[in-house]
Amino acid sequence: MGVLKATAGATATGLYFDDFSLGQSWVSPARTITEADLVAFSGISGDFNPLHTDEEFSKRTQFGGRIFQGPGVFAVATGLESRLGIKDGTAIAFLGMNWNLKAPVRIGDTIRVHQQVAELRPSSSKPDRGVVVFDVQVVNQQDEVCQDGQWIVMFQRKQ
Repeated sequence: MGVLKATAGATATGLYFDDFSLGQSWVSPARTITEADLVAFSGISGDFNPLHTDEEFSKRTQFGGRIFQGPGVFAVATGLESRLGIKDGTAIAFLGMNWNLKAPVRIGDTIRVHQQVAELRPSSSKPDRGVVVFDVQVVNQQDEVCQDGQWIVMFQRKQ
């Protein structure tokens, strides 16, 4: 399988593997989590746990009210990170992650993504690509880390 190339008329505007440096960092735009987000994610995922969908039940939990599903937070975080544009037309594949859920995200919380280059690995078998490991944090409006870990992404190299 060859490196993905931009389709006719489209141009790659993202960063290539060679453009990254250790410690390079970004902060995404922010986004407020809404009731509609929780309802939509419940429908898409089938996760109707009362912790997410039943206010009276969830008031009696350690959270004191409904919380957004952890995988939903991750999904929103990937969208926020994509708005940075660093992968546009140059990322080949999302290879994996190590991920931790640290604190709940509630309806009305505003989250953003902090991302930093932690590791760079040129491919030894395919010189047209390399792997970037990002340290990633999802933080809320109080700068509390809600989720964190590493995302591993394969990128094209400059030709």
